[in-house]
Amino acid sequence: MYTFVPIVVLVIMFLAAAVKILKEYERGVVFRLGRVIKAKGPGLIILIPVIDKMVKVSMRLVAMDVDPQDVITRDNVSVKVNAVIYFRVIAPIKAIVEVEDYSYAMSQLAQTTLRSVCGQAELDELLSAREKINNELQEILDTHTDPWGIKVATVELKHIDLPQEMQRAMARQAEAERERRAKVINAEGEFQASTRLAEASEIMKDHPMALQLRYLQTMRELGAENNTTTIFPIPIDLFKPFIKLAELAEEKSDSPGEP
Repeated sequence: MYTFVPIVVLVIMFLAAAVKILKEYERGVVFRLGRVIKAKGPGLIILIPVIDKMVKVSMRLVAMDVDPQDVITRDNVSVKVNAVIYFRVIAPIKAIVEVEDYSYAMSQLAQTTLRSVCGQAELDELLSAREKINNELQEILDTHTDPWGIKVATVELKHIDLPQEMQRAMARQAEAERERRAKVINAEGEFQASTRLAEASEIMKDHPMALQLRYLQTMRELGAENNTTTIFPIPIDLFKPFIKLAELAEEKSDSPGEP
C-alpha cells in the first residue's frame, strides 16, 4: 500500500506542472526547449513538464501614466506636462519575444515622444489644440510599438503646469481681453441707441403730435412714481409766437433810416 504513495505524489506533481488554466483575457506563450511553439489560451492548457515553459500575457486594455516631463516649447516657455496612454497587446508572441519588458519600453518611449512633440508646439497651441497633439502622439507611439505587437488606442494630455509668472501674465491678458470685449459691447450698444434716437427724431419731426404724445407719456410715468417734485414739460411750440415777436422787434430796432 505504501508503494503507491510516491506514485500518487508524482502524478499530482506532474498534473500541477502540466495543467494550466488561463482566464478569458490571458494568453500563454509556450516555449519548448527555448523555441516558441505558439500562443495558447484561454481555458485548459497541458504542458510537458521541464520541457515546456509558459509566459502569461494579459490582453486587456492597460492605462499607463506618463511621469511629468519638463518641456521647453517652441516659443521658449518652460512647462511640465504629463499624459496617460491606453494600449493593449494584440500579438502575444511579439510582445514577449521582440522586447524584454514591453511595459517599461512603452513608458520610456512615451516620455521621450511626449517631450519631442510638446517641444515642437507653441504654448498657445499646447493649451488650445490638445486634440491635435493627442493624435500626433498616438500615431507616433503606435508606429513604434507595432513591431512589439502592441496597439496604442489613445493618448491624452492630463496636466500642463505653467510657471507662476506665466500664470499671472495669462490672467492679466484674459482680464484685458474681457475689458476689451466689454468696451466693444458698450460702444455697440451706444451706437444702436443713437441710431434709434436719430430715427425717432426723424419720425417726430415729420409728425409733431408724436412729440406731444411722448410728453403725455412722460407725465404719466412721473405721476405713477412717489415723487415730491413733479416736472411738467412744456412744448416749445407755445413759445414760438413770443419768439417771432421778439425777432420782429429786434429787426425794427436794427433797420437804418428809422427815427
